[in-house]
Amino acid sequence: MIAVSRLRRTFGDRVAVDDVSFELVPGEVFGLLGPNGGGKTTTLRMVAGLIRPSSGEVRIDGVPVTSETSARLRARIGFLTEAPGLWDQFSVRQTLLVYARLHGLDAPERAVDASLELFGLGDRAAEHTVKLSKGLKQRVALARALLHNPSVLLLDEPTAGLDPESARGVRDLILRLRHDRRAVVVSTHNLDEVDRIADRVAVIKSRLLALDTPAALRRRLFGQRLRIVLAEPAEPVLAKLLAVTNANGALTAAERVLVADLARLPMSVPDLVRRLVEAGAAIEAIVPEDRPLEDAYLELVGVRPGSDGGQTGVRPRREA
Repeated sequence: MIAVSRLRRTFGDRVAVDDVSFELVPGEVFGLLGPNGGGKTTTLRMVAGLIRPSSGEVRIDGVPVTSETSARLRARIGFLTEAPGLWDQFSVRQTLLVYARLHGLDAPERAVDASLELFGLGDRAAEHTVKLSKGLKQRVALARALLHNPSVLLLDEPTAGLDPESARGVRDLILRLRHDRRAVVVSTHNLDEVDRIADRVAVIKSRLLALDTPAALRRRLFGQRLRIVLAEPAEPVLAKLLAVTNANGALTAAERVLVADLARLPMSVPDLVRRLVEAGAAIEAIVPEDRPLEDAYLELVGVRPGSDGGQTGVRPRREA
């Protein structure tokens, strides 16, 4: 449905996006991650046909996005920008009606009524957008982006600044779009959010640093690990185990937890459990260690929490 091939975009001497490629299929939620100024918004604008790439190509349903085709292809695309850009003195209904007519919908009034119901905005239809809360403005902007029933949806920071209830409503909507077989690209700094909803993620810092499922990215960077929770301090148990095995480097201990690096472990997991029991360990639980996506992201972009590069979610300026 979306094919991005070797996109590059420069602004004067500055390279905003360099050699970025990815593909999406219907029913896929795709997370676009990267630091401020990393090229996420520029990439979305090129996919939407709003700006031309310096080189490379975007295809929507097999059709190249060019100056000749972009207007026609935009009918298949819904784009939520980070700033909703609503007209203050228009009511919610008037706002949606203008866009329904701009999209040339056959029954604009009916489409607006359906959209107001879908987004729970019926009781706000006559209210001027300037009076709405940020969460409600975001709902109106989402309704506007989906008004023409696009097959592709591009969302730039869809939950930025929203309260938890509003943010959850946006996430639920994105998951419904997946079930409707739409292709959804979500650009966000909220890594916990994208970890929950995205089928795959791309990390870009002008260039594409990684592209995979969140789980596969974690495995690639940190390997597969098990956390073995004990009923007693783990250090003495580890010392006993290392005295009778060559598992040094594959096992670490902290408080009541042993962490096993399965790639370096010189035995099977059942054998490890047997040896722990023989060493007198009382095992309470064995669970996979699931490192947060944030750890993988920071590893890829070369930023550490507390460093001068800042932490994920802190956005001192708008990116290009």
